[in-house]
Amino acid sequence: RRLMGVFLLCVLALTAGYAFYGLFVERLFGSDSSRIPPAVRCEDDVDYIPLPTWRVFLIQFLNIAGLGPVFGAILGALYGPVALLWIVFGSIFAGAVHDYLSGMISVRNDGQSLSFLVEKYLGRHAKTAFLIFLIFFLLLLGTIFAVSPAQMLAEITETPLKWWLIAVFSYYFLATLLPIDKIIGRIYPLFAVLLLGVSIALLAVLFTRGEPFYPHLNLDNQHPSGLPVFPLMFVTIACGAVSGFHASQSPLMARCLSNEKYGRPVFYGAMITEGIVALIWATLGMSFYQDSAHMQAVISAGSPGSVVSQISKAFLGETGGIFAILSVIILSVTSGDTAFRSARLSLADFFKMPQKDWKRRLTLSVLLLGSGVFLSRFDLTRIWTYFGWSNQVVATITLWVCTVYLARHGKNFWISLIPALFMTTVCTTYIAYEKIGFGLPLNVSEAAGIAFAALLFGCFIYRKKKAD
Repeated sequence: RRLMGVFLLCVLALTAGYAFYGLFVERLFGSDSSRIPPAVRCEDDVDYIPLPTWRVFLIQFLNIAGLGPVFGAILGALYGPVALLWIVFGSIFAGAVHDYLSGMISVRNDGQSLSFLVEKYLGRHAKTAFLIFLIFFLLLLGTIFAVSPAQMLAEITETPLKWWLIAVFSYYFLATLLPIDKIIGRIYPLFAVLLLGVSIALLAVLFTRGEPFYPHLNLDNQHPSGLPVFPLMFVTIACGAVSGFHASQSPLMARCLSNEKYGRPVFYGAMITEGIVALIWATLGMSFYQDSAHMQAVISAGSPGSVVSQISKAFLGETGGIFAILSVIILSVTSGDTAFRSARLSLADFFKMPQKDWKRRLTLSVLLLGSGVFLSRFDLTRIWTYFGWSNQVVATITLWVCTVYLARHGKNFWISLIPALFMTTVCTTYIAYEKIGFGLPLNVSEAAGIAFAALLFGCFIYRKKKAD
């Protein structure tokens, strides 16, 4: 019972974070319900469409969730209960702040995409380089999340992979091209309910089984391979704590928000909800297996999806296993389609191409989906190893954008500056330490991370004083 209380305490902390710190962030930003939002002011019946708040929340939640709060949380659980601290404190003080501020800054800038915000607040020289980085990042993610669900569907239906690839890319094309309320706005809420339903059902069974929560409850590094908690865990658990992919998705809903007063439940609240989902899956992983070595064996023999399937079948039976696989497929698909849609909006903003004309949307959609089909012909495993780091780099850049915005408007910039400095240290240390980067010793890499963060902090303070 005491260990069950640890989980409940984490949920309470996340809820309190939304109620109190979320309100603090909202008031500091200066949410103004009297402002006419871009969804109304720029309405075009394609991307700028006012939608009911509950629908915007569910779409935002599924947009940002993807496989992250499930697979990332399971992989993070290998480090032991220390992962819970990152999920809780990361969600409240980094991820939700990142999502709320980036979403609301987009609202204040007519729903413009992330590359536009980078240019406005970090300088025009950063815009083109960042756009290329972002588009490649989104194309890679979209392609991976076309191939993965197609492979899973081929395995469970015995239908050839190529037909599922055609089906998935065809759906992505329509979701990228059509007005947001035609497909995404209709089916995403249903998918979100399925994801939440499966997670809650599994948690309910865990509560009733009488098995101990967290059989090895301590903050020691429990990774079976001895991988260091810092910086690896902070890159592994991204969508359950802080993720740059979210900043690429928030402009989609910034164009559908009917009033600024709904920004906190939509942007801050969706991140907290995702944190709870990540908390559930991390808890399931730690509680179902005897130790992290047993869970690692299952992952090594298959994938994090094997853990999802094994736990679901044990808790919910064969039917539950089917729903679990479906939820994983859905999470993949809902990451892929909005990745391509976000890429379309980013290119449209960069080239100043209004998207009300369907021919312009068609041109960009064909270009992006054609690139995705081309990439799907290659082995993306090597490139995919850079995805986690790239994702956190986008989060770091976004946090710096938020910091500059707050500083320019004379607001308390420390709420985003502290997580920006932390994530700068994480990303720099990671690429310095990992074999995909420079392969330096951990202590040298940590020193490099701290030094680079200190350098950026000094540059920020210098420029701020110069501007004042």
